[in-house]
Amino acid sequence: MHINSKLPQTETSIFAVMSGLANQYGAINLSQGFPDFKVSRELIALVNKYMLADKNQYAPMPGVPELRQALADKIFKLYQRKLNPDTEITVTAGATQALFTAITAFVGKGDEAIIFEPAYDSYDPAIKLNGGITKYISLSAPDFKIDWDKVADTITAKTKLIIINTPNNPGGFVFSKDDMLRLTEITRDTDIVVISDEVYEHIIFDGLQHQSALKFDELYQRSIAVYSFGKTFHATGWKTGYVVAPENLMSEFRKVHQFNVFSVNTPMQYALAEYLQNEQNYLSLPDFYQSKRDFFVRHVQKSRFKIIPSHGTYFQLLDYSAISDMPEFDFAVWMTKEKGLASIPASSFYHDKKNQQILRFAFPKEEETLLKAAEILNAI
Repeated sequence: MHINSKLPQTETSIFAVMSGLANQYGAINLSQGFPDFKVSRELIALVNKYMLADKNQYAPMPGVPELRQALADKIFKLYQRKLNPDTEITVTAGATQALFTAITAFVGKGDEAIIFEPAYDSYDPAIKLNGGITKYISLSAPDFKIDWDKVADTITAKTKLIIINTPNNPGGFVFSKDDMLRLTEITRDTDIVVISDEVYEHIIFDGLQHQSALKFDELYQRSIAVYSFGKTFHATGWKTGYVVAPENLMSEFRKVHQFNVFSVNTPMQYALAEYLQNEQNYLSLPDFYQSKRDFFVRHVQKSRFKIIPSHGTYFQLLDYSAISDMPEFDFAVWMTKEKGLASIPASSFYHDKKNQQILRFAFPKEEETLLKAAEILNAI
């Protein structure tokens, strides 16, 4: 039987590869971005509360009204954006589903979509599966600065979509207000939709402010902003997120959403709605994760790895160019097998496997785990 693959060049996800190697060799796993500490017992009790209250049947397609209202209240407090929770917020089965649905809603055969690399690995395949053509803007360490003139030159009559990610995984860089204003300027008087991947909105450091697309009136009118409860509340396995967009864009999003997911886990939605009432459950995150970043960085300071600043997300990039000239994937595999520490090669976030001799380490871990990882790095 002949199968005409829609993604013929796609290999097994680097996250699955490196986590598999970590398990095989008993290595400390700082490759995949998930915490090794417990989810809030209060939040888990709330899920159980609503299960016992028989909130176990299909939720409304856009999400339960209580959660959408709680999100509208949160967004107004944070970004001064007044939303209609009935028409501008949709609960999703995680951020990746939200991204795929948004791309599917707006990209068709021959349409062009611009992404910035290093990029989350779901963007490009989703564009291609919908017949689109990806245009790559390559950014380089250590600052990953965007040349907006180059972006403007990349836009053509076929450009239908631009995807941004701030704070950025894996780069740890954060878009500035000027970045958002330039994006607004170059998309003005076009039909370009902006997907703003903001899943790390609350994991931002050094006194920086998250520049959400929701803050900018003109930009918001063409934007779909994507968020993740899993990233915010340390529960990545729950696969629950949401999107925010003006009604005309959300209407198109929901046309696709209803046929690939329809509705999302009901008791978790009620639990999250109640948990959001205490704003400290998310406003405390910058300090919480900055302390973990600082702990990890402090303990690898004397290693031969060069520390690339991380201003957001829970990832830290380390440059090993003073240690080896091996390509990133080979060095990551060697370190997992021989030294017992798993990471992700930064080249995996570039379509052309751009090699900068950089590895990504996830630090949402207990201090004991981070200390053991630092000891390994210091000994290399």
